[in-house]
Amino acid sequence: MPDLPALHDIPEAIALSPRRTPLPLVWIIPIVAALIGGWVTVRTILDRGPTITISFLTAEGLEPGKTHIRYKDVDIGEVQDVSISDDQSRIIVTAQIHKHAAKFLVKDTRFWVVRPRISGGQISGVGTLLSGAYISAEVGKSAESRRKFVGLEVAPVLTHGLPGRKIILQASDLGSLDVGSPVYYRRIKAGEVIAHQLDKNGADVHIVVFIHAPFDQFITSTTRFWNESGVNVALDATGMHVHTQSIVSLLLGGIAFETPLNGTDALNPADAAEFILYPDHASAMKPPDGEPQRFVLYFPESLRGLNPGAPVDFRGIVVGEVVSIGVRYQQQGQWFHFPVEIAIYPERMQTHLGEGKLAETERGGGNDLLDAVISRGFRAQLRTGNLLTGQLYVALDFFPDTPKVKIDWSKHPLELPTVSGSIEELQMSMAKLLRKFDKVPLEAIGADVHKTLTTLDRTVGSIDQLVKRLVGETAPAAKATLEELRRTLTSLDSTLKSDSPLQQELRNTLSETSRAARSLRSLTDTLERQPEALIHGKKE
Repeated sequence: MPDLPALHDIPEAIALSPRRTPLPLVWIIPIVAALIGGWVTVRTILDRGPTITISFLTAEGLEPGKTHIRYKDVDIGEVQDVSISDDQSRIIVTAQIHKHAAKFLVKDTRFWVVRPRISGGQISGVGTLLSGAYISAEVGKSAESRRKFVGLEVAPVLTHGLPGRKIILQASDLGSLDVGSPVYYRRIKAGEVIAHQLDKNGADVHIVVFIHAPFDQFITSTTRFWNESGVNVALDATGMHVHTQSIVSLLLGGIAFETPLNGTDALNPADAAEFILYPDHASAMKPPDGEPQRFVLYFPESLRGLNPGAPVDFRGIVVGEVVSIGVRYQQQGQWFHFPVEIAIYPERMQTHLGEGKLAETERGGGNDLLDAVISRGFRAQLRTGNLLTGQLYVALDFFPDTPKVKIDWSKHPLELPTVSGSIEELQMSMAKLLRKFDKVPLEAIGADVHKTLTTLDRTVGSIDQLVKRLVGETAPAAKATLEELRRTLTSLDSTLKSDSPLQQELRNTLSETSRAARSLRSLTDTLERQPEALIHGKKE
């Protein structure tokens, strides 16, 4: 058995650390890419802004990942998703807003979709024909943050912070006005219509207009607004006048306003003050009428052509209007009556009647003025206002020959006496004339005329026969006489020619006569000098 080495002769084992293998070069690029991707991801997460939702009625032109949100044409977000609301009435747009634009998401921030649109004479969104629709934003001034918004269906007419004033106009109907219709002051565009809505009672329309600075300072509590749509044509004593504000108001409608000269010192109304929108300039600028007085009229003739709103005229001055026309059946007389209720404005009659009302019926008694004018023949009459259309109006005038009447002051409203209109009188005159014409014996007159015409026809026939006879008998003799006369004139013409023998002989005769006259004159001179020559002869 061999000898084993001693224990101290065995060398000690030393543990060696594993040798590090160098990183392959191929792994460097993926590691760098992963680091960059991680940094981008972290940066994106850190830079990501809030997520908001905007509801619209339609998703026309909106595409996730393509449609941008812009503020003053700068991208501040992008649409991430488009879905339908739970009640299926609106579209919910989910959008990612950039971090730097998070401060824009306040309570009164407004969003709307920009598409090609024509409204109120303005064309907007033309650039989206090529680039596509986008969502535009208008940042509000509120300090309250918000993440859910209700988008506008149309672009707002005004932006926040625009200097000016809002005015609410009350009208019976909208007419041709629309959002964007212009508002003029002395034919200068001073504002536009920004909204309109129907009143709660459904009887009026509220039109909201915005007046830009500095035109808003010309609005006072007495300012009048009127509709300037279309063309106003007026015909008066000075001729025909055509009035319009501009071509835009002619096509799309418009509003104008003006402050009367006596109202420039009135107080300035507050923002969103209410005014009346009059139908035209004449209605807007006429003085206030005050409280009207109601009267009822009963006319004996037909009321065809008389409509509510027809003027009540007092010798050329419109002092009121027709309020209503009705039918009333009277049981006692078993007959129909047609009451015409009119409203008279005392403010228009002050220059004619002085201060006070026409009839103080609220005091429970009569009025000396009304009793006096009625006793002098103050009556109401229907007259024709337009021969082409047949429209009637109520005329108040004096008719002294009418029978005396008294007012029944117990009735309310008071009943004013009336007289037949001019058309009715003309019809009665025509009826009387026709009745007289019916009494004329037309048949007897016709028979006499027939006999006269027969006799006249016979006379004309006799005259015709006589003319024919005269022509047949006298024509040949007259022809021969005319031929003889022609020959005589021809012969006379040849005789009277300058070279005719007669003319030669006549000239010779005249020459001899002239010589004889000279000889006689010489003899006369000789005898005058020597009278004795007749006895003794001429001296040498």
